[in-house]
Amino acid sequence: MVASLLFLILLTVSAINPNFATLQNFRDLLIQSAPAIIVSCGMTFVILTGEIDISVGSLLGLLGAIMGILSSPQHQGLPVPLVIAATLLAGSAIGLLNGLLITVGRVPSIIATLGMLTILRGITDFAMAGAWITDLPLNLRTLGTGTLLGLPISLCVAATVVLASLFLSHRTRLGLRIYAVGGNPTAAANARVSSTRIKLITFTLLGFLTAVAALVMIPQQFVIESGIGAGFELVVITAVVVGGTSTRGGTGTIFGTILAALLLGSIRTTLLFLNLGDMATYWERAIQGAFILIAVLAEHASRNRARAGAPA
Repeated sequence: MVASLLFLILLTVSAINPNFATLQNFRDLLIQSAPAIIVSCGMTFVILTGEIDISVGSLLGLLGAIMGILSSPQHQGLPVPLVIAATLLAGSAIGLLNGLLITVGRVPSIIATLGMLTILRGITDFAMAGAWITDLPLNLRTLGTGTLLGLPISLCVAATVVLASLFLSHRTRLGLRIYAVGGNPTAAANARVSSTRIKLITFTLLGFLTAVAALVMIPQQFVIESGIGAGFELVVITAVVVGGTSTRGGTGTIFGTILAALLLGSIRTTLLFLNLGDMATYWERAIQGAFILIAVLAEHASRNRARAGAPA
């Protein structure tokens, strides 16, 4: 259904505005969607376990601040490899911290990550102190704007993450255990599958992939400011839910998530080509909200039908 809707939207907008149907425009659409695709893969695994993380937007903003402060000649001016390593480490560590709060601290994931959302945004505002960073080194900017074998690096990274996620979800014991923990926690426990360990892994992976997305997204910006990443969590969670992953865990696919991420990524571009101007941003948010509401209602209706059809 998501694939059909995506195709219908692209076809309709191309018919209304022929300038939309160009290779360059589709290429830009893929580049624009790449960060959300990367993080959505990690979010899929988290939601498959029956948990959620609404702090990824704030984490993206903090990682942007870390990259800018560490790499800028006007600040620390560290070598780019060290900046990349620090960004990946910070993202993974914060993801692990979220996992520990939820599994060891037994704080509901929506509450733990809501608190982390606020904390991370506050740390970012404090670190940036209201200033912008504009002088990222060229080697770092290459991650966001460069090419590899003629393809944008961001697309190469996104494709690698997608392929690795597909392999993890369907070809490894870890993938099977992720589905088991979310689908039937009791059976998973009886099979000696540690839900704590699995959830720690998925939250850490999500933090790592958020850092990967930051490395290809932030260098595309002309300036780094503390507001980067605001609302990003809505796009990612919507992509996962609209892509067919159950909010209760245990059901969903990476492939569905990718299609939904592309669908959401196409919204702003299509609205701009429909000449909505500044209203495009407001319509984009409304459509995203409608998508996630429809997806949740559809899931709820499906569960009710399943219960009604179950033998007494």
